[in-house]
Amino acid sequence: MTWINPLALVRDALRGQRERERELRTLVSNLPYEGLERSSQPNRHFLGNAIKTTKYTLLLFIPMNLFEQFHRMANIYFVGLAILNFIPVVNAFQPVAGLIPIVVILILTALKDGWEDFRRYQSDRKLNNTPCYAYCRKEKDFVEKRWKDVRVGDFVKVVSNDIIPADLLLMCTSDPNGVCYVDTATLDGETNLKQRRVVLGLSASTLDFEPERFNSTVVCERPNNNLNHFKCYVEKPDKNKLGVSIESLLLRGCTVRNTEHAVGFVVYAGHETKSMLHNKGPRYKRSKLERKLNSDVILIVILLFVMSLIGALGHYIWLQTLPSIPPFLVPDSLGHHDPAPLSAFYMFFTMIILLQVLIPISLYVSIELVKIGQIFFITNDIDLYDEDSDSRVQCRALNITEDLGQIQYIFTDKTGTLTENKMVFRRCTVMGNEFSHHENAVRLAVLDDADSEEDVVFSQMPRPPPQTGWSVEAEDTGSEATQRRHGAQRRSRAAGSTSGDVAFSSPLEMEVVPDRKLLQRLLGSGIGVEADPYVDFFLALAICNTVVVSTATAQRQRLSGSQSSSPYPLDTLSSLVRTASSLRQKMASWQRELWRSQTLSECKPMEEEDVPAKTDEPKGLDMMPVQMKSALRTQTAEPVVDLDKLCYEAESPDEAALVYAAKAYGFALLARTQNSVTVRLPHGEEVRFEVLDTLTFDSNRKRMSILVRNPVTKEIVLYTKGADFAIMELLGTPYAEHHGKQLQTIAANTQKHLDWYAKEGLRTLCFAKKVMSEGSYNDWSTIRQSALTAMNDREQLIRESSVHLETNLNLLGATGIEDRLQESVPDTVEALREAGVQMWVLTGDKPETAVNVAYTCKLLREEDLVIHMNGKDKDMCASILDCIAEEVKRYEADPRNVGLDPSMALVIDGRSLSIALESDLQDRFVDVARRCRSVLCCRVTPLQKSQVVKVVRDKLKVMTLAVGDGANDVNMIQTADVGIGISGQEGMQAVMASDFAISHFKHLKKLLLVHGHWCHSRLANMIIYFFYKNVAYVNLLFWYQFFCGFSGTTMIDYWLLVFFNLLFTSAPPIMYGLMDRDVSAEMLLGVPELYRTGQGPGVYKFSTFWIAILDAFYQSLVCFFIPYLTYRGSDIDIYTFGTPMNTVSVFTILLHLSIEIKSWTVVHWVITVGSVVVYFVVTLAYSTICLTCNPPSNPYWILQQQMTEPVFYLVCLITTVVALLPRFMFHVVRNTLAPTPLLQARHLDRLETSVKQPGMKEWRNLRQMGEVTCSRLSRPPSHTVDQDEEDPPLIMT
Repeated sequence: MTWINPLALVRDALRGQRERERELRTLVSNLPYEGLERSSQPNRHFLGNAIKTTKYTLLLFIPMNLFEQFHRMANIYFVGLAILNFIPVVNAFQPVAGLIPIVVILILTALKDGWEDFRRYQSDRKLNNTPCYAYCRKEKDFVEKRWKDVRVGDFVKVVSNDIIPADLLLMCTSDPNGVCYVDTATLDGETNLKQRRVVLGLSASTLDFEPERFNSTVVCERPNNNLNHFKCYVEKPDKNKLGVSIESLLLRGCTVRNTEHAVGFVVYAGHETKSMLHNKGPRYKRSKLERKLNSDVILIVILLFVMSLIGALGHYIWLQTLPSIPPFLVPDSLGHHDPAPLSAFYMFFTMIILLQVLIPISLYVSIELVKIGQIFFITNDIDLYDEDSDSRVQCRALNITEDLGQIQYIFTDKTGTLTENKMVFRRCTVMGNEFSHHENAVRLAVLDDADSEEDVVFSQMPRPPPQTGWSVEAEDTGSEATQRRHGAQRRSRAAGSTSGDVAFSSPLEMEVVPDRKLLQRLLGSGIGVEADPYVDFFLALAICNTVVVSTATAQRQRLSGSQSSSPYPLDTLSSLVRTASSLRQKMASWQRELWRSQTLSECKPMEEEDVPAKTDEPKGLDMMPVQMKSALRTQTAEPVVDLDKLCYEAESPDEAALVYAAKAYGFALLARTQNSVTVRLPHGEEVRFEVLDTLTFDSNRKRMSILVRNPVTKEIVLYTKGADFAIMELLGTPYAEHHGKQLQTIAANTQKHLDWYAKEGLRTLCFAKKVMSEGSYNDWSTIRQSALTAMNDREQLIRESSVHLETNLNLLGATGIEDRLQESVPDTVEALREAGVQMWVLTGDKPETAVNVAYTCKLLREEDLVIHMNGKDKDMCASILDCIAEEVKRYEADPRNVGLDPSMALVIDGRSLSIALESDLQDRFVDVARRCRSVLCCRVTPLQKSQVVKVVRDKLKVMTLAVGDGANDVNMIQTADVGIGISGQEGMQAVMASDFAISHFKHLKKLLLVHGHWCHSRLANMIIYFFYKNVAYVNLLFWYQFFCGFSGTTMIDYWLLVFFNLLFTSAPPIMYGLMDRDVSAEMLLGVPELYRTGQGPGVYKFSTFWIAILDAFYQSLVCFFIPYLTYRGSDIDIYTFGTPMNTVSVFTILLHLSIEIKSWTVVHWVITVGSVVVYFVVTLAYSTICLTCNPPSNPYWILQQQMTEPVFYLVCLITTVVALLPRFMFHVVRNTLAPTPLLQARHLDRLETSVKQPGMKEWRNLRQMGEVTCSRLSRPPSHTVDQDEEDPPLIMT
């Protein structure tokens, strides 16, 4: 055995630490060093691939767990008192008995933590021993290894459907184009496949890569948790550097799809992989109620110290007043008695031990149990279940359920949150000519009345002419329609479809009916890839995107079953019948449409030779069907790709809608590789564009571009799409001067059409092109390559290179895409506004689009004063804010408007918002915004969304909720007090970052108004009751000190004191926090105004808390002094004196809860009565069996003896009545003279449905009549704002 110098180990460890902390890492292949000692391995300083997520080890579990538990102040407090009780001069109870409560709590918590850690250990072991394939130099092939044995510098091979074991730099794939498809759902929740490309330039072909011949150096950045960025370059032996980005990195945890195999170089392993760094574990948020509870605990601690100080002073005064030392004061071992001041000092700590239960040790455990129960009720609410997606509410943050009942501001995204995020191509404008696509509008209108999207698609199919005799078509049509209508949802859930597993592929999004006028214009242009703006427009739609084309989706293995194994035989029979009849239907339809096309009056009549014989149009077109012509071609030509089997996987619904629109006009995207994109033209010709570069979308540029080489003209063409303002400003000077009025007219008409689209609520995108010379491209390519290989400021340099290219564009046209509102959004918005919640919409869309959607979803009303704020500089924004504030003050000063708020809404764009959020304008902006009923922030970035939430939350000290569905909403969701993610079309990133996840925006109504109200009121009332019962019970011991010389003596056996919190009164408050229901769900939904009771301080108010504490003091006085006065002068012993007090306090505390319970069920009765029964059973058993459990006390037969005396029952009855009478009378008087809205709702809730429903409707009508129906605000004087005729900074409507 070789001796290793410890100093060398330390030096190597320090060197490894320095290597791992460097900003850049230099990696080489491990193959030349295979078989050598570890000290000779160049990559030895970097972490291995084994992971360990456990917190503890078997040997150190107890000390580490105790250390973790002692981070909680409550545990330290109770352990400290238990240890203090071991000191003889200050102990109040038997020392061992004093340890029992806190030991039980620590053991239960340790068992829970140990079980959770053991499950993590099992998961780690399973993952670390997962097999994979790594290249072995000795075997000259890939051999099986375990994940934990993989190291940085190894070459790993992954096959289809394999999980990637480490972060791999992609070197080669089975795809000839060097593309690997990965599923990243485990990281970001997105279901669409991502393309990853090999590092170009390492070998002549991506298929002949040999690991042993790899002699380059990989230089990469230090590991980080950014899943979307990766800085790296590969330096070849000739010093040539190849830039690498995230497009060539396979991340650990992702799954390889649709790729036979891929080989990668390990750059990060184990805990340094991006997925492990990104997984921060569950986030912890403290609820508002919990923060208030902690402050009140401090007040109770102060109260405990005051009472202990009173006991210490009382003991000192009592000792001073004694004429001699009494015999019951035991001296120390030397026979000396402690002086009075020292005895009082000791008594201070004794009183703290005696009264320690003033702070309930079981409160925190009870709160956790109640929250678990509340989450169970929320997740199992059938009204919050979505049948289509088979999903229910997810509660990802277990400790803020009560915050749902206190929300005052809601910040919501628009697309995918208020809308469905199912993009439907509705209209477009090409070269200044607008095409309305009326057929798609009709299809959406039909959808509103249809049972499902499948019904709409079916209704759009061409029907055959009437048949006089029997035929296959006549027999099939009616039965198919009926079967589709009644079985669509069943089949879609049970069997699925080819595209059903792909995002943005519903029939609504895929089916596009072309505009007849545009189609005639397009067909009349001679369809080719030569310069034609209409062809360029549709080519831009088809190729300017990142859509992945696939026909092998079966490899993804996500569906529970396939169509062939469908349990519905009629479906298979129906499909066969439809296939048999399709040819005859298409022939008849083609003949009719040929005749109709000759009689069209909308367009110029076409010559016979102009009618394309090979036009390839998708199904549903009112022109010649593509299936007929494809069938005809296959008889004389080679087989072509079946368009119906193409699967488009898009990263956004906009891209999917545009590709499907291009396909509807015959421009079908057939394939996309790293270097090319293939499109089939309407006449059937397939053209392959060489892709020179792709300028991906980013939130700063607001656009994306693709640089291709035209296969016919050999021109280098840049196609760009993006937001209208981002494209229009790039048209530059040529549209103003050099190209005359024609291009100016095109730009002006296009802008006019864009404004129309926005006012209709459509999402708009502009398209442009640019033709480059070879020299310009070569110069720009040099700049681009330099940016790609840069390690510092790479993103900035890449962005600058993109901006450098995207100039002097030629406008092609624009599109308008409709995104429909989700179901019941207007009703939900209206209910939340009645509940006193202010709603802000934060969207990246145009202001006109946002305003249109706001009116549709009732966020804005016709009588609202809408203020558009779009100042161009800081002075203008400040002037607008001052002007609005002045008008509001003038409105509030009017005596007619006392108590009324102005019906005002604010619409602000991103540029103005960034100015308004500056430090010197924040207060003015927030002051104006809080007076608005609604605020719409348009053209905002994800960072601005989170800034708005933070500013409003901190400035106004309000409870905020943010709801969104996409990755751009993550910052906003995490910033708000409560974050809600919607599992929609844009993946699961918002859900994964949220506290709660829902399927539809409408679920927010019941989640807040019902569950939020219940959770808050139940938990708040339970906490108040917990403090009340402990104060009321502990004060019995405190009052007794006045009659025992403040000696710390108790008149109740200590074990009964322990059982009081552990058995007698533990279940009722938990039941109260779980099941009490002040108002029914029907009433809370019918009268949203009731939600206002939880806003602000809510139920847990300062006054409510201290009234409960004072009531506890009063009840403890009654429970002590009535038995005291009854037994005064008798010869009963101390425990016989304390037993009636203990019994009366149990009765009083349980009946106090009975007064507070709003709804009684069988569970309430069982637990309340059961607690009384348990008290008597346990006490009787204890006084019978446990004679020496707590020496020198002797509780033998005490309760049995007292239960034979009538005076015991009389004391219990009178004391309980006197103690509870004030609280009962308080409720009676308050409910009679000043009933709360909740009480009125409870009374209304008890009525029959025929009376209750009109009552709720009348209540809401009265509320709405009392809202803002005031006169409008006057317009700010024009001289205060520098108005712009084309872009007015302030518009009031």
